[in-house]
Amino acid sequence: MMRKCIAFFIFVFLLVNLTGCESFARKFTRKSKKSGQPIEMVLVPQEYTGPQMSKEELYRQYYLYWQSWHDELINAFTYKASVKKQVDCANEAAKNLANMGALLNEDKQKKMIMYIDKLKGLKDQAQLDIYGTDTARSARNAERLKSNIMRDFTYPKIKNYMR
Repeated sequence: MMRKCIAFFIFVFLLVNLTGCESFARKFTRKSKKSGQPIEMVLVPQEYTGPQMSKEELYRQYYLYWQSWHDELINAFTYKASVKKQVDCANEAAKNLANMGALLNEDKQKKMIMYIDKLKGLKDQAQLDIYGTDTARSARNAERLKSNIMRDFTYPKIKNYMR
């Protein structure tokens, strides 16, 4: 009786192993490629432009971007962030100042270039200060520069000097 039970279990075990699991076999079989779907080719690239903004809206947007990047620069100096962070913040703030200056007439552009040069001087100072010993002075200089730019280049004061 015991032999018959063992033989029966071995027979069932071999039967299950030899037939295999259909879903398992289906998982590893190669599927045919579907060639009925045509491939759409792009012959002429299209450039999607956003909504056209007026010079006032552009100036206000660049001003807001500059202000946020300059705040980030002051925080990077205050909390002694990495030099890379300080340099990136200064570069982005200078880029937005340059975009603001492009919308102004020549007299105000000269003044804007002066502020951009001061901001680049802050960036150079941050690159030279590897150990972070002058970050407090750099933060004060950045705050002073920010207040000067805000004094001279807010939109109500500058709207008559737009191109």
